[in-house]
This record gives sequence, structure tokens and C-alpha cells, in this order.
Amino acid sequence: MLQHKCKFFGALVASFALFAASSVAEAKGSCVVKTAEGTGVSKKSAQFQVDEALLQAVDWGAWAAWMASGTTPGYKFGKRKYSCKAGGLGFNCRGTARICKI
Repeated sequence: MLQHKCKFFGALVASFALFAASSVAEAKGSCVVKTAEGTGVSKKSAQFQVDEALLQAVDWGAWAAWMASGTTPGYKFGKRKYSCKAGGLGFNCRGTARICKI
């Protein structure tokens, strides 16, 4: 029983360390490169889904601002690169962007 508790505690500590490391990447002036996928009835709607997922992966507040006003306060949402193919509901796109904290 003690051995199971130690394994659980070790996994918990490792998870926290991973979370802390990912938070450091969001420091002011830092940039991250994210990749996401989206599906839509048109190529444009699938790319829109990719953009949403990219921002959600970095900061839900930036995503909400982008949805409401088209801006990302506190972040520079760089040029996106997409790769799209017909399939699924219409199109499946994979996109990558560099997102920087300003």
C-alpha cells in the first residue's frame, strides 16, 4: 500500500513540475510555437478552428478577446501556416503559429 502511495505522490510531483515548466514559457517576451488541428465545412472554417485551438493552447483569455474583438491583448499572434485536405465534414486543417507574450 505504501508503495502505491509513493508512486502516486511521485506522479503528482512530476505533473506539477511539468505544469510549472509550461508556465515559465509564458513569461513576458517569450514565444512558443504551437500546432493544432481543425475541421470545418469549408477550408476557411477549418482554418478558423485551428486558430481557436492555437490560442486556447496558450491563453483562454487571449482566445476570448480574439473571439470578441479580433485582437489578442498581451500576445502577438504570428502568421499561421496551414496544411488542409478534403475529408471529414469538408476540410481538415493542421496549422502552426508562433505566439509571443508582449
